[in-house]
Amino acid sequence: MTDRPEASSHYTQATAPEHEVLLDTDIGSDVDDALALGVLLGSPEARLRGVTTVYGDTLLRARLAHRLAGLAGHDLTVVPGTRETLSGKEVWWAGHEGKAFPDLDTEPVHDGIAAERFLAENVLARPGAVDVMGIAPLANIARAIAYDTGFSSAVRTLYLMGGHFASDPKAEHNIVSDVTAARAVFDSGIPTVITGLEITTRVRIGRDGIEAIRAAGAYGEALAREIDAWTGFTGEGWSVPHDPITALSMLRPDLYETRNGTVTVDDEGHTWFHPDPSGPARLVVDADLEQVADEIVGRIVRASTGLPT
Repeated sequence: MTDRPEASSHYTQATAPEHEVLLDTDIGSDVDDALALGVLLGSPEARLRGVTTVYGDTLLRARLAHRLAGLAGHDLTVVPGTRETLSGKEVWWAGHEGKAFPDLDTEPVHDGIAAERFLAENVLARPGAVDVMGIAPLANIARAIAYDTGFSSAVRTLYLMGGHFASDPKAEHNIVSDVTAARAVFDSGIPTVITGLEITTRVRIGRDGIEAIRAAGAYGEALAREIDAWTGFTGEGWSVPHDPITALSMLRPDLYETRNGTVTVDDEGHTWFHPDPSGPARLVVDADLEQVADEIVGRIVRASTGLPT
């Protein structure tokens, strides 16, 4: 018997979806986390069982996730998680998080359970059946690995947005923000699909896509406001959908080319991929970028308009 909150479902269809998913996110800074949530909500292949938030004001992030999902007609289980990094590195905070949404403190979240326990217990309840998607610094997932030794072998597949795997890598935010957590995750042996900056920065959602999302209903309008806030912060006229690209690597693997190997992280947060046919990591090395962008917009529009799935 456990007092953990029941992971929620946003589909009641007779045929089980292909992917039972737990999403770990730092939603609220870059808009791409919110867009990835939309991709999952608009995908009949996925059943989103719960959301955990990480990095900084995780209670605000959790309330924002619940509000956004509610605008799309879904009452998700959302658990605020680890605020601080395992490495001790200071949290970076953009400062605009949640400002477009009044009365966020009225949003219900499950703050009576640790995020690592929620992740571990929901994975271990169905070993080999639940995918985990990490689109944020990795403290929650690293803590879940430490919380129960069975977690790593019970995860079906871990899908990560993180790292930069070019020959001259940059220190990507999700990794460099918490090198200690990233090392724990990559050393765990969990079967992992990784999408790095060298892929995600090649995709743009331009003005036409943004306006299609804006016109798609209350959820679409809210996402477009978040896009506006982020592009106003960056000064760019488009959205780079880092996290939705990772979500789609689970949903449409036929659009991606991957290579097996292992990943190491140096002290500066640079990621290094070591090809190995038996390695637990699959690095995305190419993708049908135009089709990926179209799929992202289409699935968000479907989530926003409530079209049949």
